[in-house]
Formats: sequence, structure tokens, C-alpha cells
Amino acid sequence: MTQADSKKITPGNKGSNKKQSPKISRKEQILQALALELEQRPGERITTANLAKAVGVSEAALYRHFPSKAKMFEALIEFSEETVFGLINQVIKEQAGIFVQVEKMIAIVLSFSAKNPGITRVLLGDALIGEHERLLKRTDQFFQRIETQLRQVLREAELKGQFSYQGNISQFAEVLSSFIEGQLSKYVRSRFVKRPDENWKSKWLFFVNSVNSH
Repeated sequence: MTQADSKKITPGNKGSNKKQSPKISRKEQILQALALELEQRPGERITTANLAKAVGVSEAALYRHFPSKAKMFEALIEFSEETVFGLINQVIKEQAGIFVQVEKMIAIVLSFSAKNPGITRVLLGDALIGEHERLLKRTDQFFQRIETQLRQVLREAELKGQFSYQGNISQFAEVLSSFIEGQLSKYVRSRFVKRPDENWKSKWLFFVNSVNSH
């Protein structure tokens, strides 16, 4: 998967214009089907039999591309990391102003989740029950990395005199990270009805006001 397709894994486009609908690899088809199965079967464990049926191949064909289901989940996590942190790094490089940076960093994660409900189940561990422990560690690292990047930009802005916060910067970053996880969790619990980026701009003002009140 490429970062150009940045924000969403979708089933292959079946349009008639071949130039606009480049053929995707079987590996890509499998990951798209897995993401869709996760979205359409909330709360259920995805079996390789169901996945093979969705792709239109045998289970043996699945394993020719991925040695295990864990590797398929790992590929979805990698796609999330490459997309989200690629966009976050772009914001850090191109956007001026700490409030603009932080708002856009959080919005990137919320928007990615909204557009990839199936993958959100993976990131929260909801779809990984009974799977390899290393996958849960990897998803935990995903959220830890978000918190770390938020803490770093806040501290750098404070050192440069662009931002003043009387409280604990690390705790503030932790609160922001917890908010992100909470929004994603609510999205999964609502069976993808309550979008994580719903009314985000208004909610962001609560954080801005909490800083300005110090």
C-alpha cells in the first residue's frame, strides 16, 4: 500500500476506465478484503475461510501471500504507521504555530480512523483477541508514538518561547493521546456510527481554552 492512497484502504475500483483503475496486486486485494471484513463484521473474529471467500481464492492461496493471519494484521498496522506518521511529520515540517500543529496532528489520527473503521478495530486490539501477543505490543507502540510526538512538539514550542503551559507537559500530551484513543474506542463501540472526528473543531477549543486558562 502506498502513502499516496493515504487515508483509506478500499475494495478495488471496478470502474470501466482502465487508466483510472490500475490493477492492484493480490496481496493488496487480501488486505482490502480483510479491512472490509473487519468493518462489516464488528465484534466478530475473522477466519481465513471467510477472508478467502471474500477475496475469491482458496485458503491456500492466502497463505502463499501471507504465511499467517498475524502477518496480514501486521501489514494493516504497518500501513497505519506509514500513513499516519508520514502525514504527522509533514505537518511538523510545514505548519507553523504549536496550536495549528497539534490540532492537525490529532485530526490526522481521527480522520484516518473515520475512513478506516476496520483498521481501527485492529489498532485498538478489538480484532486481535486470540492473536499473537506481538501484535498487541505493536498497536500499543502506535499510540505511545503519537503521545511521544505530541509531547515533543509541545516541549520544543515551550523551549522556543512559542508556548507557555504552567502544568505538566507530559501529562498534557497524555491527556491528548487518551482523548484520541477514547474517540476511536467510541467509534468501534457504536458500530462505526459515532465518527471519531465528529465536531472535532469544537472539541479542540476545550483543549485550547484549558491551556489559555493557566
